[in-house]
Amino acid sequence: MTIRHLSIIAACGPLLLSSIASAQAPRDLGDLVGARAAGGETQLEERGYVHIKTQKGDDRAWSYWWQPKHRACVSVAVFDGRFDAITTTPAADCNQGSAKADGKDGSGAAAAAAIGVALVGVAALAHSSHNHDNGKHLDDEAADSQFERGYRDGLYAQSYHNYDRADAYSDGYSKGVAQRGNETRHRDGHADDAGGYRASVNVNDLVTQRAASADVELQKRGFRTVNAYQAGDSAYTIRSNERTGQCVQVAVKDGRIRYIAAIKPSACR
Repeated sequence: MTIRHLSIIAACGPLLLSSIASAQAPRDLGDLVGARAAGGETQLEERGYVHIKTQKGDDRAWSYWWQPKHRACVSVAVFDGRFDAITTTPAADCNQGSAKADGKDGSGAAAAAAIGVALVGVAALAHSSHNHDNGKHLDDEAADSQFERGYRDGLYAQSYHNYDRADAYSDGYSKGVAQRGNETRHRDGHADDAGGYRASVNVNDLVTQRAASADVELQKRGFRTVNAYQAGDSAYTIRSNERTGQCVQVAVKDGRIRYIAAIKPSACR
């Protein structure tokens, strides 16, 4: 290594250290892990964090908080009424754009947060880090875009359109449908636009059952398989009930039903 190289490193050192520091988890939040959610949220607000969104999962919820002064986004996992984990996550998870878009000093983001505007720009991601199996966005931007497209289609009950036969789209679609199922469990598996007064068939009791026995029971309740595909370590089937107009996606993992979620009837045609 030459003296010239050492000089360059010395000159860039402060910038590198600053970049590394900004990527670390906020040190002022470590004491909140394990705190009751209600008290923890109050503490986050007192420390300058603004709540952006909350998404429910099978056994926990994830809330995303933005600190406009430090331009930091954190994900808080809540389990059994307490803060289970707090981690840093990309600004996109808090629906925030770049520093250039919001102003160099972050004042744009601060003003937006102050008036309760969560969405900055039209390209905000619908899916968040926790929607991926490893808790991180995909390094390949093209793959992450496919995941995002699939997630939006599944979340908003659109038909399954995997034009490129991409695994990322399939995974995103299944995660979107799962998220939609988590947010609409009270509908007993009945699609939003099924319409009319036709009684729906409740299938929630089949979740966690062995796939073989659940398959038999679904057939007894009038559901027939119209499509099937594999994504990652899970198998998925799309099933239609012509009598009730229901269309559901069934996810199977390790031989058991992982979830059953209502999707748009057009997916069953």
